[in-house]
Amino acid sequence: MPLYRDDAIVLRTQKLGEADRIVTFLTRERGKVRAVGRGVRRTSSRFGARLEPFMSVDVQFHTGRTLDTVTQAETIGAYARPICEDYELYTAGTAMLEAADRLVSHEDEPAVQQYWLLAGALRALAERHHVAGLVLDSYLLRALAVAGWALSALDCARCGEPGPHTAFNVSHGGAVCTRCRPPGSPSPAPETFVLLAALLAGDWTTADASTARHRNEASGLVAAYSQYYLERTLRSLRMVERS
Repeated sequence: MPLYRDDAIVLRTQKLGEADRIVTFLTRERGKVRAVGRGVRRTSSRFGARLEPFMSVDVQFHTGRTLDTVTQAETIGAYARPICEDYELYTAGTAMLEAADRLVSHEDEPAVQQYWLLAGALRALAERHHVAGLVLDSYLLRALAVAGWALSALDCARCGEPGPHTAFNVSHGGAVCTRCRPPGSPSPAPETFVLLAALLAGDWTTADASTARHRNEASGLVAAYSQYYLERTLRSLRMVERS
């Protein structure tokens, strides 16, 4: 078909020529799509502001030989302004977009669950439903679980022995029992394991009631876990502010 429509989230953009941009989208039906936005860098562009990172849009594409072209864009969620106006929200949101870009690595392969996870996380971030760091960590854990790398915060990730346990090992997949614990594995606080389980399950009553100490400890574990299974550093995580 020469034309098709899809709901999409803008992951990133790059300049093309004097007035165009190549826009990378995570779409609901087709997964990752790269398309050219003609003239969107001009101030007179009809929909240039809708093709900025963090925006959730209804997009019409024209199929091209190498890259598709954006022909229409209507706003679904205007998340760019509230996120970009706050440094804490911006750094957390940027890490989410980078993670989504890595997790959905191939173009034109449906990734419906990843789309809805990112859409919900960006909305929660923009509307300040929860602390930005908690939204980020919850998104990372859940997105990795969808991709096949579910963290175990209760039972032993290696042998399955029922928990709770006192040690955590990234390469084994989370909590580990005393028999499976490799040397040098950290021993997070019991409350940190509770928080990790809550973030993975979307239990916001428990997550919002957590303390700064346990949030920071959980964030360090989530960052290490994410970067281990993504097999590269998430550059945006270095900029994320932690309380």
